[in-house]
Amino acid sequence: MARPEPRTLALLSRTQVTPHMVRLRLGGPGLAGFPQGSEGGYVKLRLSEGGDGAKPVVRTYTIRHQGEDGLDIDFVVHGLDHDTPGPAVSWALNAAIGDTIKVGGPGPAKPLPEAMDRYLVAGDMTALPAISVNLESLPADARGAAVIEIQHEDDRQDIAVPQGFAIHWLVNPHAGNDPELLLRTMRGLGWQDGETYAWVAAEFSTMRALRDYFRIERGLGPDRLYVSSYWKQGEDEDNHRVTKRADLDAVG
Repeated sequence: MARPEPRTLALLSRTQVTPHMVRLRLGGPGLAGFPQGSEGGYVKLRLSEGGDGAKPVVRTYTIRHQGEDGLDIDFVVHGLDHDTPGPAVSWALNAAIGDTIKVGGPGPAKPLPEAMDRYLVAGDMTALPAISVNLESLPADARGAAVIEIQHEDDRQDIAVPQGFAIHWLVNPHAGNDPELLLRTMRGLGWQDGETYAWVAAEFSTMRALRDYFRIERGLGPDRLYVSSYWKQGEDEDNHRVTKRADLDAVG
């Protein structure tokens, strides 16, 4: 099937969710007919059209909330005192209410499967929107734990989880500089008998460390493990996509 043309959506509101997370609501007439049930899926934000030999600038973001009037998209904001923000964060911070942007998608979500004895979830702030959607969709009797890396204590978010589910917040002010932070905490949770499903999305090196742990040490196959790198230290999304493809080819 042909990929649908991007929609033109308008910026309806901007909310500072935590010190390092900004939420934009995108909507307007262009939202008509957007597929329902797309929370946790992703959209492609077209930040420039390219031209003169340059490729369009496109960035991928998770749909945190979906309502009748708009889509909520969360942006991680960090390092502004030292680094120039990328094109998506720049747009998120500087666009005026009413400004428009072309949005492709939605792409499919990666939810947690049903009827597992235990769920283990790991990710950093870039994965927090997807993690939040997944955890809030769990049945009331679900059990497990999530380890989530944030940049400041105040970056914790309220996530509605079952009583038997624990969230461990790990503060790392310098995202990406400790690839085994999540792994060390995950190891410390121990292992239990029964059917375990693990879900991981984080920086590239962190993802690989957790993937090796779950695949090699714990023996989880593809039906019990989802892993993805959402970004890579020092690379933009286009270069990261090449790195991901090479890594997948090497792992098989």
